[in-house]
Amino acid sequence: MICKKWHFKFVIAVIACVALSALAYKAVEKKAGTLPVIRSSDFIEPRYGIEMIFMRGGTFMMGCTPEQEDYCLNDERPVQEVTLSDFHIGKYEITQAQWKAVMGDDNNPSAFKGDDLPVERVSWNEVLEFIEKLNDTTEGNYRLPTEAEWEYAARGGAQSRGYKYSGSDTIDDVAWRWDNSGHKTHPVGTKKANESGIHDMSGNVHEWVSDWYGYYSDNPQTDPRGAVAGMYRVIRGGSWYFDEWGERVSTRDIKEPDGRGGNLGFRLAWRQPN
Repeated sequence: MICKKWHFKFVIAVIACVALSALAYKAVEKKAGTLPVIRSSDFIEPRYGIEMIFMRGGTFMMGCTPEQEDYCLNDERPVQEVTLSDFHIGKYEITQAQWKAVMGDDNNPSAFKGDDLPVERVSWNEVLEFIEKLNDTTEGNYRLPTEAEWEYAARGGAQSRGYKYSGSDTIDDVAWRWDNSGHKTHPVGTKKANESGIHDMSGNVHEWVSDWYGYYSDNPQTDPRGAVAGMYRVIRGGSWYFDEWGERVSTRDIKEPDGRGGNLGFRLAWRQPN
């Protein structure tokens, strides 16, 4: 009986030791900034605090769907069927604090200064520099979202309720725009999130995506990447400078890759490496 009790205590001690070692290993990796903090399927990049929302892949109709039609422009047609793989997207637009943490404290091009404000006046080319440095320092796989990923996320993904704006049919619930913004940016996440828990996909600042600008296809698409070349990159989401028509989830706009603006920033995407 004494041997059995000793054996049981020994097994418990071994299990506890292994568990504590695993926790310590995770803590070291987290401190080093190489391991995302997993919260279910969402995660927070630990070094810079970039929060990422998991988007379960699926099929959706992209473009001038019925709730958008009062305002649709020609480049939102034809409505196309798009199927996407799983991916993650930023819960918030990248802030000035996060930009400076990656690019250096003396590098803040924004017109409206504030650590919790979205970074703006960044070109598409400069965003790629940011992403390269971010990936070098985190061993991550961050990138810009594709236009299709961006719209799917703005619509709420698999949880979509078919709103005109990202998270509501009442624009002021979800968007900083011309009539309510005071003609400036606002701290990220201060408006209501959409169905997937993502903020500011309507209003605040326009957001760069990865695609060259081109017209939609009549054919179903799977993980589309946009035009193969072009003069302009796509920007999405409207901004404080726009009003109702420009804040819709299907609205498209364009900018030269080296273009900037006090209403133009970005959010990140991430996909598990193969």
